This record gives sequence, structure tokens and C-alpha cells, in this order.
Amino acid sequence: MTFPYSINFVEERLNAQLLKDFHGERTGFVQVGDKRWFFPSRFKQYAETMYSFEARSDDTWVVTFPRSGTTWAQEMVWLTCNDVDFARAKSEPLTQRFSFFEFNLFVHDEVKADLLKENEGNEEGMRFIEQLSHPASSQLAQMQTPRFIKSHLPMSLLPPSVFEKKAKIIYVARNPSDVVVSWYHLNRLYRTQGYVGDFETFYDYFERDLTPWSPYWSHIKEGWEARGRENVLFMFYEDMKRNLPETIRKTAAFLNRTVTEEQLDAMCTHLDIKNFRNNGAVTCEELRAVGVLNNGEQQFVRNGQVGGNAEELTESIQRRISEWTERNLQDTDLRFPEF
Repeated sequence: MTFPYSINFVEERLNAQLLKDFHGERTGFVQVGDKRWFFPSRFKQYAETMYSFEARSDDTWVVTFPRSGTTWAQEMVWLTCNDVDFARAKSEPLTQRFSFFEFNLFVHDEVKADLLKENEGNEEGMRFIEQLSHPASSQLAQMQTPRFIKSHLPMSLLPPSVFEKKAKIIYVARNPSDVVVSWYHLNRLYRTQGYVGDFETFYDYFERDLTPWSPYWSHIKEGWEARGRENVLFMFYEDMKRNLPETIRKTAAFLNRTVTEEQLDAMCTHLDIKNFRNNGAVTCEELRAVGVLNNGEQQFVRNGQVGGNAEELTESIQRRISEWTERNLQDTDLRFPEF
């Protein structure tokens, strides 16, 4: 299937500055289509492969802008669809239970070479790095159903077959203040992102739609506009935090699953942030083991709060976010829940 959108490298001077600040990319960054979706250079190589992916009717996708409660939602969805099997959930990494559709875009050949060199003698680690660098679509094609897939792609860049086959999509949106702080820390944590600048500079990139998977507002609006489709469940992270039991019930109903009250209570305990952040099966320890995560940065699962980022968000940046939000909500009935 031919990829229908243009793919263009950002202009040379801007690209040079981005490469100084994001060390995970070594070639450059591209912008895709009229909305100028922002990705590393490997998007150009794999765009058609991703777009042509053959979805199945019993696939379940969790789709979000990064740092919108993705991992939390994945674990909730997987447990709901797998008879609340805590034993397997705690023993098998979430990254193995829930394929990350486009992660290979961020494993630049030079970064891969660095990681392979660091893991010489560790055959299992080297195989894992090779796996990370290849499209998940090839692995997914060989998987038995049902398949569970995570993606940060916006609705318009998902494979059309996802909608043609009416695969289940759970889209989670989170307010921009909490997203940008968490996104900043993840970009510092992951060597495949390799951000080395300060928060204010990162916020500038975020507001200018120059961080991966941006533009943030276009992403959220596409999710919101798709909420009327029978195969799409749109949720706010803030609602998940406010009433997790109701979120689990709603998700189970959407997925045509049944969760008993006893299972519901146990899931809420399992998913409580205090327990969740200490669960090695969801904190990407397998990535840390092969050197994908930087030491000395905040961990993958952070505090999970709503509005709890005053340290990074200066009064000036809070004002900018407020104004940016107001501008972008003028043409939509989308509103984030008060918390």
C-alpha cells in the first residue's frame, strides 16, 4: 500500500540544532503530511511498511500521545482481556505482552551499533537489541491472536486496516502540563531519544511541535474526533485517576469482557501507582539491562499525578501552556476534566 503523505526533512539549521539536543537521532528529523507530524529519519524508510500492516479484527490497540498513561492503560487492558492473570503479568514484561508498533523508528543504526558493542558476549541482550531495531509488524504477523499493540501514532497515520477490520482502539488523552513534564524526563531517560537540554528548551520544542509524535493538539483532536466510531473508546487520564474502578468497568464493557468485583478490587490494588511504579514487569527493566535507559534519570513510571509538576513548570511556562491550550481549544468541544 502506498503511503499517502509527504515526508520532508526539517530545514537544515533547525535540524542541526535538534541533533545537538537529541543525541538518539544521528541523521535528522522529518515532518509528515500537512499536519507536519514529527519523527526521526527512519520514518521515511518504514512509512509504507507500517501503513500497509494487516490488522486483525480481534487486535486491541492502546493509542496515545506519549506519557498520557499509556503503560497504565496497557496493563489494565491486558489484565481485562486475560482473566486478570497476575502471575503472568508479573513474570512477563509488558513489552512482550504488548508490542510497541513503531519503536524501531527510534533505534538509529549508530545507536544500535553502540548498544551491540556494549553488550558483546551477552547473546540474549544482542538478540533483544536486534529485535528492537526491526519493525514490530514482522513479529506481529507471526503472532497468534489475540494481539495487543501499543502505538503513539495519531489516528491518521495508523494502518487503514485497523479501521477496516474494526480492531479495538483505546485512546487515552492527558492534559499538556503533565504530559510535557513526563515527556521531558522520558526523553532524558531513553538513549534512543537522548535529550541533553533543560526543561525550558524542551518545552519550546514541544510547543513548536518539534518533539516526536507531535503536534500534540492535532494528535488529541484526532483521537477526540474518532470517539464516535464503534471500535474506539476515548478516555481521559484524569478520569482514570479520579475513578479507576469505573474506568475498568467501562473498558471491560468495550472489550466485551467481564470482571468480577473481586477481580476489580485486585486490579485496582495492582494498578495503584505506589505498587505500579515498583512492578519490574512494567518499568522497562529489560531495556535498562541492555543499556537503552540512562542511569541517573527519573524512572520510567514516575509519580502518575495530575497537576503535580510545579517544580518544572515555572509561572511563565504555566502561563504559556494556558494560552497555548486556549488557542487550540477554540475550534473544538474537547475539554480536559477538572481534577
